[in-house]
Amino acid sequence: MRISIILAHPDKASLNHAIASTVVEQLEKNGHGVSFHDLYAENFGPLLVREEIPKDAVLPESVKNHCEEVRQADGIIVIHPNWWGQPPAVLKGWIDRVIRPGIAYEFLEGDSGEGVPKGLLKAETAVVFNTSNTLPEREQQIFGDPLETIWRNCIFGLCGVGNFHRRTFSTVVTSTESERKQWLEETRALIDRIFPEAE
Repeated sequence: MRISIILAHPDKASLNHAIASTVVEQLEKNGHGVSFHDLYAENFGPLLVREEIPKDAVLPESVKNHCEEVRQADGIIVIHPNWWGQPPAVLKGWIDRVIRPGIAYEFLEGDSGEGVPKGLLKAETAVVFNTSNTLPEREQQIFGDPLETIWRNCIFGLCGVGNFHRRTFSTVVTSTESERKQWLEETRALIDRIFPEAE
């Protein structure tokens, strides 16, 4: 399988980077093809400019490559921290520029954009790993867990990816080395279960 991995965290010593390394390692061990992007390291430009909005727009080569990878992916994995109940700005910009009409979704004939689009992504499975400094109970009760809605419904559900998994590790700021090692083992086990060894 071809798996596209998107990481959005500026600190290479972060748990997010450790999660990403674990994900890549397990996927390669299981014989899958991996496309890995660290958006901060690549200095991905998050701003969607007017010229890129039309469906038939001529895209910068880097954006075009991201679009093609996502379009061909059998699975998509996203790794990022929970910042204000949202992805980091660079990842939001990646969504705006890459999860675009003609690549990830399209409106049916006669629909001017006001209806429910048809998902186009080939990927059957998406996995999102989040880190957070908010207790799970507070995230759910006070904030309503907006990341779950964003990723499950607004993005992957809309784009036709029906098999969705999300794992949040918290609270990172008070976590011990032992807890972080356990989280990485959970990451490895989850990836191994969802993307098992290629036959």
